[in-house]
Amino acid sequence: MSTVQLFRTGDTPLPDVIILTHKLTREYDMGSELVRALRGVSVQIQKNEYVAVMGPSGSGKSTLMNLIGCLDTPTSGEYWLNGQKVSDLADDELARIRNKEIGFVFQTFNLLPRADALHNVELPLIYAGLSARNRRERAAHALKRVGLGDRMDHKPNELSGGQRQRVAIARALVNDPLVILADEPTGNLDSTSGVEILKIFDDLHEQGKTIILVTHDESVSRHAHRAIRLRDGQVESDVRQ
Repeated sequence: MSTVQLFRTGDTPLPDVIILTHKLTREYDMGSELVRALRGVSVQIQKNEYVAVMGPSGSGKSTLMNLIGCLDTPTSGEYWLNGQKVSDLADDELARIRNKEIGFVFQTFNLLPRADALHNVELPLIYAGLSARNRRERAAHALKRVGLGDRMDHKPNELSGGQRQRVAIARALVNDPLVILADEPTGNLDSTSGVEILKIFDDLHEQGKTIILVTHDESVSRHAHRAIRLRDGQVESDVRQ
């Protein structure tokens, strides 16, 4: 293993740097208490990297993921995504970037229970304003890509946990995002299904996707080629593996 060296901070990121945070902080006012969830986090991730973000409960890893995913904004510091400074954008601009540039995969799948797999995968394309025919074609292609071409008309309660997570991955892929953010994607799965899901992420990385995986599981993190460990809102270590 080797420690990852940050080759620049501040200013405009180099072209191959897809994610850069510079002295990122996030504080929450809890009434009588100020919670400092992130305390000056500086990381940079290049295109086609496969990175695991790790740390104990309360380390700040979920907060960092929310900021990288444009689900939240920092208290201070900078966040650049693909050469664009997004840390000070308005909410509507963040929503556009979220839908177009980032694919999310959550531990709890976050699928619409009454919608079939095809419609669940279509959702980001509806927000993007694509025609119905184009949406269905792209959603079908994404489902085939994760091995669910024969389950398009099945609703979540008709699918296994592993199949539901495949639908969620297809939904994350359907807009061809720059980055896939996966938050404990195997946390609700049995070991066999978990291995199958991690194989999909391995394949997506081989196909050129940038993947950031939040996990507390060492065996899951070993699929990544780099591990960023947080503790008390700061980067404790950042190593290639």
